[in-house]
Amino acid sequence: MKVAGVQFPGDLAAGPPIFLAGATAVGKSAVALELAERLGGEIISVDSMQVYRGMDIGTAKPSTDERARAPHHLIDILDLTQAFDAAQFVRLAREAVAHIQLRGRTPIFCGGTGLYFKAYLHGLGEAPASDPTLRAELEKAPLEELLAELDRVDPATFQRIDRQNPRRVVRALEVIRLTGRPFSAQRADWAASADGAGRAFCLTRPPGELAQRMRARVDEMFHRGLVAETQSLLAHGLEQNPAALQALGYRQVVEHLRGARSLAETIELVKIRTRQFAKRQLTWFRRQLRFEWLAIA
Repeated sequence: MKVAGVQFPGDLAAGPPIFLAGATAVGKSAVALELAERLGGEIISVDSMQVYRGMDIGTAKPSTDERARAPHHLIDILDLTQAFDAAQFVRLAREAVAHIQLRGRTPIFCGGTGLYFKAYLHGLGEAPASDPTLRAELEKAPLEELLAELDRVDPATFQRIDRQNPRRVVRALEVIRLTGRPFSAQRADWAASADGAGRAFCLTRPPGELAQRMRARVDEMFHRGLVAETQSLLAHGLEQNPAALQALGYRQVVEHLRGARSLAETIELVKIRTRQFAKRQLTWFRRQLRFEWLAIA
C-alpha cells in the first residue's frame, strides 16, 4: 500500500491504531492526512507543543484546511499557563482512541515527541508526579549548576540526556530528589512490549533532502510571522510556562526580541538548532522505539 510516497508493508487496513513517528520536517503530517482519508482515520497529535493554543506557526500546526480533511485530536487543548506532560498525554490519547474506535474509525498517531509514543505504548514506569514546589526551585537554578548535580548523582543520565534542554534536566533531577533513585534506573523500568504490533513506523528521508526541508520550513515560519506570533504569546503568558518558552524557534525569537542577536542571525540559529534537534530525535527513535523504518520517496 503506497501512501504519499511511502510504501507501507502489506495491506495496511483500517482498524487498530497506526503510529507515525519521524524527525521534524520529514513530512509526517502529509502521510497521516492521506492515510486518514484512505482508511477513514482520525489523527492524534503526538507533539508536546501543539497542545497549546496560539503556538501555531512555530509548531507547524495543521492548517484549517488540513483539519477539515481529517479530524485532529490533542491540538489547541490548553492555555499557555497550563502544564502538560506524558501522563496527561497518555490519558487524553486513550480517551481519543476509545471515541475514535466507537465511531468505527482508525486512530492515527502522528508526531515527533518520542517520549509520548513510548509512554503510550509502554506505560509510564514508576516516575512520580511533578512536585510544583521542587520544580519551581529547580527551574530557578542555573543550568550549569543543575548539570553538575546530575553528573554527580546520576552519571548515566548525564551522559545520555539532552544537556541543552533545561526542561529535561529539571525533570530528571526532580525525579531523583523525590525518589532517591537514579533517573536512569527508573527509565529502565519501562514495560517491555511490541511497539504497535506491525503498525508502527518511523518515516525517513535522505539526510541532505531532510536538511533542505528543515531550512525551507524555518524560512517559511519567519515569512508567515513567527516573530509577531512570539510577541503575542509573550503577552499571553509564554514566560510563565518554562516548557513552552524553551520550544524550538520561540526560544531563539524571544532572545532576539531581547536584543541578543539580529533577525538574520536568529533565523540561521533556528536552522542550526532545528538540524541538531532532528538528529537527537532520530537517535532517540532508533534507541527507544522498535518501529519499522520507511523512506518517503
